[in-house]
Amino acid sequence: MINVRPHSPVYAKVFRTFFVLNPCQQQRAITFIMATKFKIDTVGARAKLRLRREPYWHRIRTGNYLGYRKISDESAGSWLVRWRTAGNRQRSQPLGTFEEIPAFQRFDHALAEAESWLHPQHREKRQPNDVIPNVLAVCLAYVEKIRDEKGNTAADEVQARYRNWIEPDPIGSIIFRELTADDVKAWRARMINTPVRGKAGKAKPRSLDTVNRDLAPVRAAFNQAHAQHLVDSDAAWINALKAFKDVAKSRDVYLDVGQRCDLIDNSAADFARFATGLSKLPARPGALAHLKVGSFESRLDVLTIGKDKAGRDRKVKLPKALADFIREIAGDRPADEPLFVRECGEPWDKESWKRHLRRAASAASLPDGTVLMALRHSTITDMVLAGHNLLTIAQISGTSVGMIEKNYGHLRPEAAVSALSALTLLRPVMDTGLE
Repeated sequence: MINVRPHSPVYAKVFRTFFVLNPCQQQRAITFIMATKFKIDTVGARAKLRLRREPYWHRIRTGNYLGYRKISDESAGSWLVRWRTAGNRQRSQPLGTFEEIPAFQRFDHALAEAESWLHPQHREKRQPNDVIPNVLAVCLAYVEKIRDEKGNTAADEVQARYRNWIEPDPIGSIIFRELTADDVKAWRARMINTPVRGKAGKAKPRSLDTVNRDLAPVRAAFNQAHAQHLVDSDAAWINALKAFKDVAKSRDVYLDVGQRCDLIDNSAADFARFATGLSKLPARPGALAHLKVGSFESRLDVLTIGKDKAGRDRKVKLPKALADFIREIAGDRPADEPLFVRECGEPWDKESWKRHLRRAASAASLPDGTVLMALRHSTITDMVLAGHNLLTIAQISGTSVGMIEKNYGHLRPEAAVSALSALTLLRPVMDTGLE
């Protein structure tokens, strides 16, 4: 219960209603009166307000209020309007922070915006959203942004992570502007402590590297909502969603040319073609699996790699040997058919290539932990060791120069030696004649 001084005007207002209100209504009445007794119409008055999530309200007229909320010292605070519908239900709508307006004019500006919103004609045109977005809605809005900017593959991957970790979790139903740091920390702990199922259904702890990949899209969705002024501050997640440092798994499994050939020789014909493609082109398995016959321009020997983590199409000019290989497996099939297909005619997917790889890797006695991405890693390693330009390697591989340098830069110590050897003095050292 909020402490109210006896004999104060606030106490008198509340006391007169105590005999007609139940205890819950009494508490809400006190809370409301305390919220409306503070002024928000001047810069000085707003500066004295205690930080909290519940807005401070300024009564415009019966049933209509202008609100001001400030939950951190760093934020300028946000404004909102509240009204009561014909069905006697309260509705509210964020108006923004108005940071572009001088501080001493913000109240007048917010009041004008509120009046504009409250005008029946304007409110009908704007069709205010009666459903305040919860955490899941904020995440799904980010999915649509990714779909517009990077395509369906990237958006579907992000949405799958939300489906696993946001939708079934209690955090998904929390109103986003009411989200607290404790809510986010509790969610992160639940995610980290959820084991993953390995081979034969055996449970094992989740790696922090995997946790980082699951945290990233959630953090991005929340940051987008913050940029759209759905909340005043990112204090609820700025620390709770920080990525764990130095937990990325190194790419340790390298297959030399002989091992790659052994893998192909011990594979079924359909998987051998797929593995050969990955051994000749440093693409991601999923990107290679999504290639169509029409992705290869036979006249120009150019392959267009579309669906990929990189998020945009890239065209790669192929050497003659690789172009002939692609031309052979494409044949005269229709352009919309998958370029690499299984024996059954279906395109490759993660589950199907994992089964074939497991059998072929065992038959070829390859190292434990060999995955299909090892072929991509091995081909990139070979190009780096051959001294090719890192920008060219990054463009072919569909990644950034930064990622190439981070994961493969240590393979080129001779580059530093070569750079230092190229340094010469501007003029020879003078011989002083002294012994």
